[in-house]
Amino acid sequence: MGKKALEGLRVLEMGQLIAGPFAARLLAEFGAEVIKIEAPKKGDPIRTWRTVENGTSLWWYLQSRNKKSITIDLRKSEGQQLVRKLIEDIDVVIENFRPGTLEKWGLGYDVLKSINPSLIMVRVSGYGQDGPYREKPGFGSIGEAMGGMRYITGYPDRPPTRVGISIGDTVSALYAVIGALMAVYHRDVKGTHEGQIIDVALYESVFSLMESTLPEYGRTGLIRERTGSSLPGVTPSNTYPCKDGKYIVIGANGDTIFKRLMNVMGRPDIAEDPRFANNAKRSEHADYLDQLIEEWTLRHPFMEIMKFLDEAQVPAGSIYSIEDIVNDPHYQARDMIRDVEVEDIGILKMPGIVPKMSETPGDIEWAGPRLGQHTKEILSDKVHLSEEEIKELQEKGIV
Repeated sequence: MGKKALEGLRVLEMGQLIAGPFAARLLAEFGAEVIKIEAPKKGDPIRTWRTVENGTSLWWYLQSRNKKSITIDLRKSEGQQLVRKLIEDIDVVIENFRPGTLEKWGLGYDVLKSINPSLIMVRVSGYGQDGPYREKPGFGSIGEAMGGMRYITGYPDRPPTRVGISIGDTVSALYAVIGALMAVYHRDVKGTHEGQIIDVALYESVFSLMESTLPEYGRTGLIRERTGSSLPGVTPSNTYPCKDGKYIVIGANGDTIFKRLMNVMGRPDIAEDPRFANNAKRSEHADYLDQLIEEWTLRHPFMEIMKFLDEAQVPAGSIYSIEDIVNDPHYQARDMIRDVEVEDIGILKMPGIVPKMSETPGDIEWAGPRLGQHTKEILSDKVHLSEEEIKELQEKGIV
Protein backbone atom coordinates (compact mmCIF):
# COMPACT_ATOMS: atom_id res chain seq x y z
CA MET A 1 0.00 0.00 0.00
CA GLY A 2 1.29 3.49 -0.83
CA LYS A 3 1.65 6.46 1.44
CA LYS A 4 -1.30 7.68 3.45
CA ALA A 5 -2.78 11.11 2.80
CA LEU A 6 -1.80 12.51 6.22
CA GLU A 7 1.49 10.71 6.68
CA GLY A 8 3.89 13.02 8.50
CA LEU A 9 1.14 15.04 10.24
CA ARG A 10 1.74 15.00 14.00
CA VAL A 11 -1.32 15.31 16.23
CA LEU A 12 -1.59 15.60 20.00
CA GLU A 13 -4.98 14.65 21.44
CA MET A 14 -5.90 16.11 24.82
CA GLY A 15 -9.46 15.22 25.64
CA GLN A 16 -11.77 12.33 26.30
CA LEU A 17 -14.99 10.55 25.41
CA ILE A 18 -16.35 11.32 21.96
CA ALA A 19 -16.02 14.57 20.01
CA GLY A 20 -12.30 15.34 20.20
CA PRO A 21 -11.16 11.69 20.18
CA PHE A 22 -13.42 10.87 17.21
CA ALA A 23 -11.80 13.70 15.24
CA ALA A 24 -8.34 12.42 16.11
CA ARG A 25 -9.35 8.90 15.12
CA LEU A 26 -10.30 10.08 11.62
CA LEU A 27 -6.91 11.75 11.19
CA ALA A 28 -5.14 8.62 12.46
CA GLU A 29 -6.96 6.44 9.95
CA PHE A 30 -5.33 8.38 7.13
CA GLY A 31 -1.81 8.24 8.44
CA ALA A 32 -1.44 11.05 10.98
CA GLU A 33 0.62 10.15 14.03
CA VAL A 34 -1.84 10.69 16.86
CA ILE A 35 -0.51 10.78 20.41
CA LYS A 36 -3.36 10.56 22.90
CA ILE A 37 -2.74 11.87 26.41
CA GLU A 38 -4.65 10.05 29.14
CA ALA A 39 -4.74 10.37 32.91
CA PRO A 40 -2.46 7.84 34.66
CA LYS A 41 -4.25 4.78 36.02
CA LYS A 42 -7.73 5.96 34.92
CA GLY A 43 -7.44 6.75 31.23
CA ASP A 44 -10.26 7.93 28.98
CA PRO A 45 -13.66 7.08 30.57
CA ILE A 46 -14.75 5.54 27.27
CA ARG A 47 -12.44 2.64 28.12
CA THR A 48 -15.20 1.39 30.43
CA TRP A 49 -18.35 2.50 28.57
CA ARG A 50 -21.06 0.12 27.36
CA THR A 51 -19.94 -3.45 26.58
CA VAL A 52 -16.72 -4.31 28.43
CA GLU A 53 -14.55 -7.36 27.80
CA ASN A 54 -11.42 -8.15 29.81
CA GLY A 55 -11.78 -4.79 31.55
CA THR A 56 -11.90 -2.68 28.39
CA SER A 57 -14.82 -1.34 26.39
CA LEU A 58 -15.23 -2.70 22.88
CA TRP A 59 -15.97 0.89 21.86
CA TRP A 60 -12.48 1.92 22.98
CA TYR A 61 -10.77 -0.34 20.46
CA LEU A 62 -12.67 1.36 17.65
CA GLN A 63 -12.53 4.95 18.93
CA SER A 64 -8.76 4.87 19.46
CA ARG A 65 -7.56 2.71 16.60
CA ASN A 66 -4.22 3.77 15.11
CA LYS A 67 -3.50 6.05 18.10
CA LYS A 68 -0.60 5.97 20.55
CA SER A 69 -1.48 6.19 24.25
CA ILE A 70 0.69 8.14 26.67
CA THR A 71 -0.22 8.82 30.29
CA ILE A 72 0.48 12.28 31.73
CA ASP A 73 -1.10 13.97 34.73
CA LEU A 74 -2.02 17.34 33.23
CA ARG A 75 -2.93 18.73 36.64
CA LYS A 76 0.67 18.58 37.87
CA SER A 77 3.34 21.05 36.85
CA GLU A 78 5.79 18.34 35.79
CA GLY A 79 3.12 16.83 33.53
CA GLN A 80 2.38 20.23 32.03
CA GLN A 81 6.08 20.72 31.35
CA LEU A 82 6.15 17.41 29.45
CA VAL A 83 3.36 18.70 27.20
CA ARG A 84 5.25 21.92 26.57
CA LYS A 85 8.23 19.86 25.47
CA LEU A 86 6.08 17.59 23.32
CA ILE A 87 4.45 20.53 21.59
CA GLU A 88 7.70 21.49 19.86
CA ASP A 89 7.20 18.58 17.47
CA ILE A 90 3.42 18.76 16.99
CA ASP A 91 1.37 20.11 14.05
CA VAL A 92 -2.16 19.95 15.47
CA VAL A 93 -3.54 19.81 19.00
CA ILE A 94 -7.10 18.56 19.48
CA GLU A 95 -8.70 19.27 22.85
CA ASN A 96 -12.26 19.13 24.16
CA PHE A 97 -12.01 20.36 27.73
CA ARG A 98 -14.27 23.08 29.07
CA PRO A 99 -13.02 26.52 27.93
CA GLY A 100 -10.37 27.87 30.29
CA THR A 101 -9.16 24.46 31.48
CA LEU A 102 -5.97 24.40 29.42
CA GLU A 103 -5.27 28.01 30.40
CA LYS A 104 -5.60 27.02 34.07
CA TRP A 105 -2.97 24.34 33.48
CA GLY A 106 -0.60 26.72 31.71
CA LEU A 107 -1.28 25.02 28.38
CA GLY A 108 -3.39 27.65 26.64
CA TYR A 109 -2.87 28.48 22.99
CA ASP A 110 -0.80 31.59 23.72
CA VAL A 111 1.65 29.56 25.78
CA LEU A 112 1.89 26.69 23.29
CA LYS A 113 2.13 29.05 20.32
CA SER A 114 5.09 30.82 21.93
CA ILE A 115 6.85 27.44 21.82
CA ASN A 116 5.59 26.41 18.37
CA PRO A 117 4.43 29.46 16.35
CA SER A 118 2.86 27.40 13.55
CA LEU A 119 0.78 25.25 15.93
CA ILE A 120 -2.85 24.60 15.02
CA MET A 121 -5.21 24.05 17.96
CA VAL A 122 -8.65 22.52 17.48
CA ARG A 123 -10.90 23.32 20.43
CA VAL A 124 -14.20 21.42 20.72
CA SER A 125 -16.61 22.48 23.45
CA GLY A 126 -20.31 22.66 24.20
CA TYR A 127 -20.81 26.37 23.51
CA GLY A 128 -17.55 27.65 22.02
CA GLN A 129 -14.63 29.60 23.45
CA ASP A 130 -16.58 32.83 24.05
CA GLY A 131 -20.12 34.02 24.63
CA PRO A 132 -22.26 33.99 27.79
CA TYR A 133 -22.53 30.18 27.91
CA ARG A 134 -18.83 29.39 27.35
CA GLU A 135 -18.23 28.07 30.88
CA LYS A 136 -21.32 25.87 31.05
CA PRO A 137 -20.65 22.13 30.80
CA GLY A 138 -21.76 20.86 27.40
CA PHE A 139 -22.39 17.35 26.12
CA GLY A 140 -23.45 16.23 22.65
CA SER A 141 -27.00 15.63 23.90
CA ILE A 142 -27.27 19.26 24.99
CA GLY A 143 -25.85 20.41 21.66
CA GLU A 144 -28.47 18.35 19.83
CA ALA A 145 -31.20 19.96 21.92
CA MET A 146 -29.97 23.54 21.70
CA GLY A 147 -29.02 23.18 18.04
CA GLY A 148 -32.64 22.37 17.12
CA MET A 149 -32.30 18.73 16.11
CA ARG A 150 -34.19 17.18 19.00
CA TYR A 151 -37.12 19.58 18.64
CA ILE A 152 -37.96 18.14 15.22
CA THR A 153 -37.10 14.49 15.98
CA GLY A 154 -39.98 12.16 16.82
CA TYR A 155 -43.75 12.23 16.44
CA PRO A 156 -45.95 15.29 17.03
CA ASP A 157 -48.01 13.62 19.77
CA ARG A 158 -44.97 12.48 21.76
CA PRO A 159 -42.04 14.20 23.50
CA PRO A 160 -38.92 14.96 21.43
CA THR A 161 -36.58 12.01 21.10
CA ARG A 162 -32.95 11.43 20.27
CA VAL A 163 -31.15 9.85 17.38
CA GLY A 164 -29.76 6.52 18.61
CA ILE A 165 -26.12 7.64 18.52
CA SER A 166 -24.12 10.61 19.84
CA ILE A 167 -24.60 12.53 16.62
CA GLY A 168 -23.91 15.95 18.16
CA ASP A 169 -20.43 14.80 19.12
CA THR A 170 -19.65 13.07 15.85
CA VAL A 171 -20.85 15.94 13.66
CA SER A 172 -18.67 18.29 15.72
CA ALA A 173 -15.75 15.93 15.20
CA LEU A 174 -16.25 16.14 11.44
CA TYR A 175 -16.13 19.94 11.61
CA ALA A 176 -13.01 19.65 13.77
CA VAL A 177 -11.31 17.57 11.08
CA ILE A 178 -12.44 19.91 8.30
CA GLY A 179 -11.16 22.91 10.24
CA ALA A 180 -7.84 21.26 11.02
CA LEU A 181 -7.21 20.32 7.39
CA MET A 182 -8.17 23.78 6.13
CA ALA A 183 -5.73 25.27 8.63
CA VAL A 184 -3.00 22.86 7.53
CA TYR A 185 -3.64 23.85 3.90
CA HIS A 186 -3.44 27.54 4.78
CA ARG A 187 -0.24 27.01 6.75
CA ASP A 188 1.64 24.49 4.63
CA VAL A 189 0.33 24.58 1.07
CA LYS A 190 0.00 28.36 0.92
CA GLY A 191 3.27 28.62 2.81
CA THR A 192 2.06 31.12 5.38
CA HIS A 193 3.51 29.10 8.32
CA GLU A 194 0.61 30.51 10.38
CA GLY A 195 -0.96 28.52 13.15
CA GLN A 196 -4.47 29.27 14.35
CA ILE A 197 -7.33 28.21 16.60
CA ILE A 198 -10.30 26.23 15.27
CA ASP A 199 -13.25 26.81 17.62
CA VAL A 200 -15.94 24.12 17.26
CA ALA A 201 -19.10 24.36 19.38
CA LEU A 202 -21.35 21.31 19.66
CA TYR A 203 -24.59 23.30 19.38
CA GLU A 204 -23.35 25.20 16.32
CA SER A 205 -22.32 21.99 14.57
CA VAL A 206 -25.85 20.63 15.00
CA PHE A 207 -27.46 23.95 14.09
CA SER A 208 -25.52 24.00 10.81
CA LEU A 209 -27.41 20.85 9.73
CA MET A 210 -30.87 22.33 10.18
CA GLU A 211 -31.51 22.87 6.47
CA SER A 212 -34.12 25.54 5.72
CA THR A 213 -35.55 25.94 9.22
CA LEU A 214 -33.96 29.35 9.84
CA PRO A 215 -34.74 31.10 6.55
CA GLU A 216 -38.29 29.73 6.64
CA TYR A 217 -38.80 31.07 10.15
CA GLY A 218 -37.15 34.38 9.32
CA ARG A 219 -39.36 35.02 6.28
CA THR A 220 -42.64 33.37 7.22
CA GLY A 221 -42.59 32.67 10.96
CA LEU A 222 -42.86 28.94 10.23
CA ILE A 223 -41.57 26.70 13.03
CA ARG A 224 -40.77 23.23 11.76
CA GLU A 225 -42.32 20.62 14.06
CA ARG A 226 -41.95 16.88 14.63
CA THR A 227 -43.51 14.85 11.84
CA GLY A 228 -42.43 11.28 12.56
CA SER A 229 -41.20 9.42 9.52
CA SER A 230 -42.56 11.81 6.90
CA LEU A 231 -40.73 14.77 5.43
CA PRO A 232 -43.18 17.66 4.90
CA GLY A 233 -42.69 19.55 1.68
CA VAL A 234 -40.94 16.60 0.03
CA THR A 235 -43.53 14.17 -1.37
CA PRO A 236 -43.66 11.24 -1.35
CA SER A 237 -40.89 10.39 1.08
CA ASN A 238 -41.85 8.15 3.96
CA THR A 239 -41.68 4.74 5.62
CA TYR A 240 -44.38 2.25 4.68
CA PRO A 241 -45.47 -1.09 6.23
CA CYS A 242 -45.32 -4.26 4.12
CA LYS A 243 -47.52 -7.34 4.16
CA ASP A 244 -44.95 -9.41 6.09
CA GLY A 245 -44.57 -6.87 8.92
CA LYS A 246 -41.38 -5.28 7.60
CA TYR A 247 -41.01 -1.64 6.63
CA ILE A 248 -39.72 -0.03 3.46
CA VAL A 249 -38.42 3.50 2.99
CA ILE A 250 -39.44 5.02 -0.34
CA GLY A 251 -38.16 8.31 -1.72
CA ALA A 252 -40.10 9.15 -4.89
CA ASN A 253 -40.19 12.92 -4.66
CA GLY A 254 -38.54 13.49 -8.06
CA ASP A 255 -41.16 14.16 -10.75
CA THR A 256 -40.14 11.34 -13.10
CA ILE A 257 -39.46 8.98 -10.19
CA PHE A 258 -42.95 9.64 -8.88
CA LYS A 259 -44.41 8.66 -12.23
CA ARG A 260 -42.40 5.43 -12.25
CA LEU A 261 -43.65 4.60 -8.75
CA MET A 262 -47.28 5.18 -9.70
CA ASN A 263 -46.90 3.09 -12.84
CA VAL A 264 -45.34 0.16 -10.96
CA MET A 265 -48.23 0.43 -8.49
CA GLY A 266 -50.67 0.12 -11.38
CA ARG A 267 -51.84 3.74 -11.12
CA PRO A 268 -50.91 5.45 -14.40
CA ASP A 269 -53.88 7.76 -13.83
CA ILE A 270 -52.17 9.23 -10.79
CA ALA A 271 -48.86 9.41 -12.64
CA GLU A 272 -50.35 11.67 -15.31
CA ASP A 273 -52.71 13.65 -13.06
CA PRO A 274 -51.73 17.37 -13.21
CA ARG A 275 -52.54 17.69 -9.50
CA PHE A 276 -49.35 15.70 -8.79
CA ALA A 277 -47.14 17.07 -11.55
CA ASN A 278 -44.44 18.49 -9.28
CA ASN A 279 -43.25 18.36 -5.70
CA ALA A 280 -45.08 21.48 -4.57
CA LYS A 281 -48.41 20.18 -5.88
CA ARG A 282 -47.83 16.68 -4.50
CA SER A 283 -47.04 18.14 -1.07
CA GLU A 284 -50.53 19.62 -0.98
CA HIS A 285 -51.84 16.06 -1.18
CA ALA A 286 -49.16 14.30 0.90
CA ASP A 287 -51.59 12.46 3.20
CA TYR A 288 -53.58 11.13 0.25
CA LEU A 289 -50.47 9.90 -1.57
CA ASP A 290 -49.02 8.30 1.57
CA GLN A 291 -52.29 6.44 2.13
CA LEU A 292 -52.30 5.30 -1.49
CA ILE A 293 -48.74 3.97 -1.30
CA GLU A 294 -49.37 2.29 2.06
CA GLU A 295 -52.41 0.45 0.71
CA TRP A 296 -50.16 -0.89 -2.05
CA THR A 297 -47.21 -1.88 0.19
CA LEU A 298 -49.54 -3.70 2.59
CA ARG A 299 -50.57 -6.01 -0.24
CA HIS A 300 -47.02 -7.29 -0.84
CA PRO A 301 -44.11 -8.68 1.21
CA PHE A 302 -40.99 -6.57 1.51
CA MET A 303 -38.74 -8.46 -0.93
CA GLU A 304 -41.41 -8.39 -3.62
CA ILE A 305 -41.82 -4.63 -3.28
CA MET A 306 -38.04 -4.16 -3.41
CA LYS A 307 -37.90 -6.16 -6.63
CA PHE A 308 -40.66 -4.04 -8.19
CA LEU A 309 -39.02 -0.77 -7.16
CA ASP A 310 -35.48 -1.77 -8.13
CA GLU A 311 -36.70 -2.72 -11.58
CA ALA A 312 -38.54 0.60 -11.85
CA GLN A 313 -35.49 2.54 -10.57
CA VAL A 314 -37.37 4.00 -7.62
CA PRO A 315 -35.14 4.70 -4.57
CA ALA A 316 -36.16 2.37 -1.76
CA GLY A 317 -34.57 0.40 1.02
CA SER A 318 -34.92 -1.58 4.19
CA ILE A 319 -34.35 -0.20 7.68
CA TYR A 320 -31.20 -2.11 8.65
CA SER A 321 -30.34 -3.45 12.07
CA ILE A 322 -26.65 -4.04 12.80
CA GLU A 323 -27.26 -7.71 11.95
CA ASP A 324 -28.61 -6.70 8.54
CA ILE A 325 -25.55 -4.49 7.98
CA VAL A 326 -23.07 -7.25 8.80
CA ASN A 327 -24.77 -9.69 6.44
CA ASP A 328 -25.30 -7.27 3.55
CA PRO A 329 -23.22 -8.13 0.44
CA HIS A 330 -22.77 -4.47 -0.52
CA TYR A 331 -21.26 -3.58 2.86
CA GLN A 332 -18.97 -6.57 2.46
CA ALA A 333 -17.98 -5.71 -1.10
CA ARG A 334 -17.11 -2.14 -0.04
CA ASP A 335 -14.86 -3.45 2.77
CA MET A 336 -17.01 -1.77 5.40
CA ILE A 337 -17.07 -4.75 7.77
CA ARG A 338 -13.50 -5.26 8.97
CA ASP A 339 -12.15 -8.00 11.22
CA VAL A 340 -9.42 -6.59 13.48
CA GLU A 341 -7.21 -8.65 15.76
CA VAL A 342 -7.29 -7.40 19.35
CA GLU A 343 -4.89 -8.61 22.00
CA ASP A 344 -6.52 -10.86 24.62
CA ILE A 345 -9.86 -10.78 22.77
CA GLY A 346 -9.32 -12.09 19.26
CA ILE A 347 -11.25 -10.86 16.25
CA LEU A 348 -13.32 -7.70 16.71
CA LYS A 349 -15.57 -6.40 13.95
CA MET A 350 -15.14 -2.71 13.14
CA PRO A 351 -16.51 -0.33 10.50
CA GLY A 352 -14.23 0.16 7.52
CA ILE A 353 -12.63 3.41 6.44
CA VAL A 354 -14.56 6.41 5.10
CA PRO A 355 -14.00 7.98 2.60
CA LYS A 356 -12.39 5.74 -0.02
CA MET A 357 -9.30 7.33 -1.58
CA SER A 358 -7.81 5.84 -4.75
CA GLU A 359 -4.17 6.82 -4.23
CA THR A 360 -3.78 7.39 -0.49
CA PRO A 361 -6.35 5.17 1.22
CA GLY A 362 -6.74 5.03 4.98
CA ASP A 363 -6.46 1.80 6.92
CA ILE A 364 -6.71 0.21 10.35
CA GLU A 365 -3.17 -0.37 11.60
CA TRP A 366 -4.05 -1.45 15.14
CA ALA A 367 -6.92 -1.35 17.61
CA GLY A 368 -7.09 1.08 20.53
CA PRO A 369 -3.92 0.66 22.62
CA ARG A 370 -3.44 -0.33 26.25
CA LEU A 371 -3.40 2.57 28.69
CA GLY A 372 0.02 4.20 28.48
CA GLN A 373 1.29 1.64 25.98
CA HIS A 374 3.45 4.19 24.18
CA THR A 375 4.51 6.36 27.14
CA LYS A 376 8.15 5.22 27.21
CA GLU A 377 8.43 5.38 23.42
CA ILE A 378 7.10 8.93 23.19
CA LEU A 379 9.01 10.33 26.16
CA SER A 380 12.21 8.75 24.92
CA ASP A 381 11.92 9.55 21.20
CA LYS A 382 10.21 12.95 21.31
CA VAL A 383 11.01 14.44 24.72
CA HIS A 384 14.45 12.76 24.85
CA LEU A 385 14.18 11.55 28.42
CA SER A 386 16.39 8.79 29.74
CA GLU A 387 15.06 5.56 31.20
CA GLU A 388 15.96 6.83 34.67
CA GLU A 389 14.03 10.07 34.14
CA ILE A 390 10.98 8.19 32.87
CA LYS A 391 11.13 5.81 35.81
CA GLU A 392 11.29 8.74 38.22
CA LEU A 393 8.20 10.32 36.63
CA GLN A 394 6.38 6.98 36.92
CA GLU A 395 7.27 6.71 40.60
CA LYS A 396 5.88 10.22 41.18
CA GLY A 397 2.65 9.34 39.35
CA ILE A 398 3.25 12.02 36.71
CA VAL A 399 3.11 9.44 33.90
